[in-house]
Amino acid sequence: MSDSPADLLITGCTVLVHDEQERIGFEEDAAIVVRDGVVESVTSAAAAADRPAAERLDARGQVALPGLVNCHTHAPMVALRGLAEDLPTEEWFNDVVWPVESNLTERDVELGARLACAEMIRGGVTCFADHYFSMDAVAAVVTECGMRAHLGEAYFSSQGPQGREKSLEFALRHRGGAAGRITTALAPHAPYTVDDADLSATADLAREHGLPVHIHASENRDQTDTSLARHGVTPIEILKRTGILDTDVLLAHGSGIIERDLPVLEAARGRTAVATAPRGYLKFAWPTTTPVRALHDIGIPVGLATDGAASNNSLDVWESMALTALIQKSTTGDPRWLTSRQALHHATLQSARAVGLGETVGSIAPGRRADIVLVDLTGPHTQPVHDLAATLVHSARASDVRTTIVDGRILMRDRELLTIDVPSVVAELGERLPALVDRSHGKRIQDYDT
Repeated sequence: MSDSPADLLITGCTVLVHDEQERIGFEEDAAIVVRDGVVESVTSAAAAADRPAAERLDARGQVALPGLVNCHTHAPMVALRGLAEDLPTEEWFNDVVWPVESNLTERDVELGARLACAEMIRGGVTCFADHYFSMDAVAAVVTECGMRAHLGEAYFSSQGPQGREKSLEFALRHRGGAAGRITTALAPHAPYTVDDADLSATADLAREHGLPVHIHASENRDQTDTSLARHGVTPIEILKRTGILDTDVLLAHGSGIIERDLPVLEAARGRTAVATAPRGYLKFAWPTTTPVRALHDIGIPVGLATDGAASNNSLDVWESMALTALIQKSTTGDPRWLTSRQALHHATLQSARAVGLGETVGSIAPGRRADIVLVDLTGPHTQPVHDLAATLVHSARASDVRTTIVDGRILMRDRELLTIDVPSVVAELGERLPALVDRSHGKRIQDYDT
């Protein structure tokens, strides 16, 4: 440990740590030393008491967690929060969301992204994987607000080759952006909106340029059944035959993954991960959820996600963590799966791996980037604490996050956002909403027909 002043010293907290077997534990009365955006050490509060530091945070009564990762969202869609309610998936897309998205301007995307980042920072999310349109605007917001993000410019085959080319250009232009906080992916929308030729070309581009792929796949059982009826193969099998599974790929949702898909995923040559966003599946009354246990058994990490706020109504990864644990207990008929510690593992290391940052973030340990959130457990709803993991997963809320730190920089301190002016964003977005939500033009950016 260096004797020169640390950039940031967090003292008196309980720290969530991982052992060599990646089991979760907690170190009490600890201190975290941060220098140059990296965790230098996790030590005792006593050992750090006289340590000089440019900035100190007294975190007594708080738990330090690795920053949460939202592994699949569409941040700008917060502008559509609550607009398409109580609808089946097909009407949700065709009658509301895709007509409204045909109105989107770059400014709408920018304002939506800014509001989304504010919500995520306040909820302890330090990194998000986004897959949307006008993503230059999202990259600019990420750069400005200090978050970490894994970004891709979405495209459909209906755009012609320009869609795929634009996605590649975006990924190459922004890779390593925001002082390394931005990573990028190619982002074909889904096997039902991107044809096999485009998927094969995307796989080739991914390998040629060393880029991962972020795609919606087997989102629900209907998509799987329709794909089998029309093509004789599942969406996952389409990804195999087009070479997408030979790349590093993040699959959004996967609630339609069936038994025959598991050996295909297990044999995938790239690094494969799935993002689960359970609240939306409940809301759409989908009959199945992401098969987390079956994926676990074949070694595929499942990261936590919210999807966009148009389907979820929030970007609360805290809620995704609790719902994932509860729904897994319900669907497997086994109260021992997922445990609270397993849920925290999904929220930390597995989510970091899902977005390709498994060596960079996801745990608080020497050499990891200092993406840290401090959670206040002194409230009546989190006391007493008999099992700290259970308290974090099932009693704590996103609003219990006091402080959010990315790369050693404090983005929220004691619930005060330091990098985003929310009132001005809300005011301007409000002025733009009538034009954004007007559907009288009868257009839509795509058709949902699965």
